[in-house]
Amino acid sequence: MGGTDVTDGWDWRRGGETPAGPPGAGTPPAGAPTTPGAGNVPIVPAAGGPAPGHPPTTPGAAVPTVGPSPSWPAPGTYGPAGASSWPAPGTYGSAGASPSWPGPGTSGTVGASPWWSDALADPWRDPAAPTAVVVPGVIAVGTEPEAVTDPDAPGRPTLRHLLLIPVLTALLAGTLGGALGYAFAVRGGAGGAVLGGAPAEAPALAQRKPESLAGVAERVLPSVVTVRVSSLGGTSEGSGFIATADGHVITNDHVVAGGTGKASVVFNDGSTAPATIVGQDPESDIAVIKVSRPGLRAVEFGDSDALAVGDPVLAMGSPLSLANTVTAGIVSALDRTMQAGEPGGPVRYYAAIQTDAAVNHGNSGGPLVDGAGRVVGVNSTIKSLVAEGQEAGNIGLAFAIPINQAKRVTQDIIGTGKARRTVIGARVDGPTGALGGGLRLAQVEPSGPADGAGLKVGDVILKINGRPMTEPTDLTALVRKYAPGSVVTVEFRRGSDRQNTSVTLAADAK
Repeated sequence: MGGTDVTDGWDWRRGGETPAGPPGAGTPPAGAPTTPGAGNVPIVPAAGGPAPGHPPTTPGAAVPTVGPSPSWPAPGTYGPAGASSWPAPGTYGSAGASPSWPGPGTSGTVGASPWWSDALADPWRDPAAPTAVVVPGVIAVGTEPEAVTDPDAPGRPTLRHLLLIPVLTALLAGTLGGALGYAFAVRGGAGGAVLGGAPAEAPALAQRKPESLAGVAERVLPSVVTVRVSSLGGTSEGSGFIATADGHVITNDHVVAGGTGKASVVFNDGSTAPATIVGQDPESDIAVIKVSRPGLRAVEFGDSDALAVGDPVLAMGSPLSLANTVTAGIVSALDRTMQAGEPGGPVRYYAAIQTDAAVNHGNSGGPLVDGAGRVVGVNSTIKSLVAEGQEAGNIGLAFAIPINQAKRVTQDIIGTGKARRTVIGARVDGPTGALGGGLRLAQVEPSGPADGAGLKVGDVILKINGRPMTEPTDLTALVRKYAPGSVVTVEFRRGSDRQNTSVTLAADAK
C-alpha cells in the first residue's frame, strides 16, 4: 500500500505490496527492491545520497531505467552488464569509496543529519504519515558502557540489617505474647478494659505509716471486741477492749448491768468466745469481764492526765452493731464534770474527756485512742438533742472516762472484786451565787480528809487543783477522778480571806 517510509526518507509509489523482478535478475539491496517496469521508480533524493542499503545514485543524477533486457545486470549487481561501472557490494558509487560520498552509515555531508532538511516539504510525502523518527543511539568505539547495579539484586547484609532482625523478632514476640495474654484474660472473664494508669509509688499519706491514723487503727483494732450480755429483757450489746494478755476485758457497767451472768465476746476476726463477769462499779461505770483464749493482744495504755485540748483521738467499737468501726476527732475539753444515770439506778459522776469523734449506741465501753495508738479513755456517754425516751444519736458531743481512773478501778475489781471510791470527807450545797462563785461546805466529816486539812463548814471551795467549782457535781466528779491517797490543792474563801490548803484524799469505808 502507498505511503512514506519515515525511517529512511524514501518515498515509493508502488503498484503492489511486493516488488517482483524477472527471473535471474539481480537482487537489490535489502530494503530497496525495484521491479522493472512496474512503476516502482525510485525518486532521486535530495543532495546527500540515499541511506545505506538503497541503490547508489550520483547526487542530482537521474536513475536509469531498467528492465528485462540483455542489459539487465547480472545477479548481485545493478546497471549494465558487468560490474565495472557499479560499486563493489557494500559500497556506493564507483569502486572504492569516493572522498565526496558519505561513508557507510551516513548520508549527505559528513556530520550532517541522516534526515533530509526538507523532508516535511517533500511533495511526494504522504500527508497522513507520522513524523516520529526513532534514531538508535551510537556507542563510541573503544568506550565501555557504564556499569549499572540492580537495586533489587540480593547483596551482603550490613550491620544495620543484622541488628534490625533481632529487634523486629523481639517486637513480634512481644506483640504475640500481649495478644495471647489479652485473649486469655478475656476468656477468663477479666474483661477487655484496662482500668487506671501505670502503677506509681503511693503518696506519703497513703503509705499507712505506724504513726498515721490508718496505722494506729490497724494496730489497735485486733484488741477491740464486741460485748454481748444476755438479760431478762434480751441481749445488751456494747464494746470493750483487751486489758490483759490473760483475757480481762474492760467495758462499761451499763453494758453488763442487769445481765444474768452469761456473756460472750466477738473478736476483730469475727470469732467468738464465752465470757464471765469479773466485777463492776456502777458509780464509775466500769466493768470487767474475762475470756479464755490464748494469743490475745492487750492494748497499750496512755496517760489521760497528759492530754491537751486539740489532741487527735480515735473512737473504736461497734456502734449500732457495726463491728470494727473507727471514727476520728479531737479532744474538745478536759475534766468535763457530768452526772448520769437511769431513773432508779445509781448516779454516775464523770470528770470526762470530751471529744467530737462520732460515738453512738454500741460504742459504750470501747477505747478512745490517742495519736500514738494508746488508750486514753473509755467511751461512755453522749449528749443529744432528742426528747426523753427517744433514741439518741451523735451530735459531736461524746464523753469518755479518763483511762487513769478506769485503770485504777479495773485493778481494784480484778484484785478484790470491787472498786474503792475516792472521797474528800465533805459535802457541799448548791452554788453560793456570790461574786466569784464557788461551793459552800455544808458538812465536814470529823477526822476526814477535809477536816484534817483545816476546812470548816461555811468555807467556800473556789478551786481544786486549779479547776473552778461552780456546780455540786463538780466536787464529787473531780474528786473521784483521783486515786485514794492523792494530794490535791484546795483554794477556798473564809469570810473575805482567800486561802489555800492541801488535802490528802482517801477511800470511803465501804
